[in-house]
Amino acid sequence: MHPSTPYQILIVGGGTAGWMAAAVLARYLPAQHYAISLIESDEIGTVGVGEATIPQLQLLNAVLGIDEADFMRATQGTYKLGIEFVGWGSTASRYIHAFGEVGRQIGHLPFQHYWLRAHGVGHNIPLEAYTLNAAAAYAGKFGKGPEAESKMLGGLVHAFHIDASRYAQFLRAYAEARGVRRIEGRVVDTTRHAESGDVSSVILASGNSVNADLFIDCSGFGGLLIEQALATGYEHWSHWLPCDRALALPCESVTEITPYTRATAHKAGWQWRIPLQNRIGNGHVYSSAHISDDDAANILLANLDGTPLADPRPLRFSTGRRKKFWNHNVVALGLAAGFIEPLESTSIHLVQSGLERLIRFLPRGRIEAADVAAFNAQTIIEWESVRDFLILHYHANTRPEPFWQACATMAVPDMVAEKIALFRANGRIMRRQEELFSENGWLQVMHGQGLSPQGYHPLADIPGDAELDELLTLLRRTIRKTVAAMPPHARYIAAHCRAS
Repeated sequence: MHPSTPYQILIVGGGTAGWMAAAVLARYLPAQHYAISLIESDEIGTVGVGEATIPQLQLLNAVLGIDEADFMRATQGTYKLGIEFVGWGSTASRYIHAFGEVGRQIGHLPFQHYWLRAHGVGHNIPLEAYTLNAAAAYAGKFGKGPEAESKMLGGLVHAFHIDASRYAQFLRAYAEARGVRRIEGRVVDTTRHAESGDVSSVILASGNSVNADLFIDCSGFGGLLIEQALATGYEHWSHWLPCDRALALPCESVTEITPYTRATAHKAGWQWRIPLQNRIGNGHVYSSAHISDDDAANILLANLDGTPLADPRPLRFSTGRRKKFWNHNVVALGLAAGFIEPLESTSIHLVQSGLERLIRFLPRGRIEAADVAAFNAQTIIEWESVRDFLILHYHANTRPEPFWQACATMAVPDMVAEKIALFRANGRIMRRQEELFSENGWLQVMHGQGLSPQGYHPLADIPGDAELDELLTLLRRTIRKTVAAMPPHARYIAAHCRAS
């Protein structure tokens, strides 16, 4: 039985995280049983560090019933087939972490074992030549449907580059059309229940108070509810991920729109490049202990495609997470939950997965401790799996600068060390439950940054040399033929989803 009074859910903070929460809850929760409100202030800007996404965002759009072409036009979006990493292994290295399959599984073995066998006898064709997404990305191609697919490999697996501010506006319109109430105001205080310790209400600068049963904190780094009201605590990861500052600015586009993100390593951090339809998003993530703010800005400005469209905007952060993502009757999402730098474009996805988990553990009136504990345990596993994947990027390098040498020699979490040891031995990769990144993702980063297995699975020796060569040749030929049939990425956007 549902209570006669709707269950009150209040989202504190707008931006991408807040309006994603509003849109998802409005889609799933019946209005006669749940009242959803969102408080945000026009005085407070949002932090849009994550304009690149991973393929799971397609699932959210599908659940919300959002037409992809409308979404692309509204967000000045482009397609993303992977992330190119420049200078991350050695200063001269370059590789791509592409979405989708690498080669294809043969029997019970992943493709890399057969490639490693061939590579060991002089087969010098790079791993990316066997990845449809990588080939299309470097050819500047994109397509969907039969003309861009093969029976052997399927089609491209894509994500998006988007303007995060425009995405928030798009989701706001979606949410408000489905009954979400927006409250203009700045939260200055909270009240808590004397016995339970739950948050009872938030107090606005106007003096008004807003009550709720469940609060979702999307208030940014400060964590107005999860930290300032509940003192949840923060687990710092800066000893593994030492970058603590970023500078962000857009610049003009001067070349064709590339269908991939680029992350370029510099002497004390790295620079992102995210191409949109109307501009390129850029940023320099760095360690303030190893480089000054002025030098970091100079590096960023010296490595732009075109004329800057704004001054560099500084951000300060400490990589890590809240000790609890759900505490009392407050659930933290986005920057209020923690910060993982945008190296693998996970910021928006972690909001999405947090919302999926919240729906799974949605309270039926009273909040149960067992539900909260399960929510927190699963969320911690996911966040730590993302953290560990990013640590791999920093740790597996041979660059000469002090920053990078410190990363190469640091003690890493056991899971990272075990994955590296397993891969170095015989090219094997194993994933934990709830881990976000696929075996293909770990493969491309470990190989791309110079980790070389000593061997491979013994069953990879079963095919004869001629049979294996024929298979590898067929894979490359199929990829080349499939990519050749695709239109250029910019032409595809102009034909299907060009913003006005």
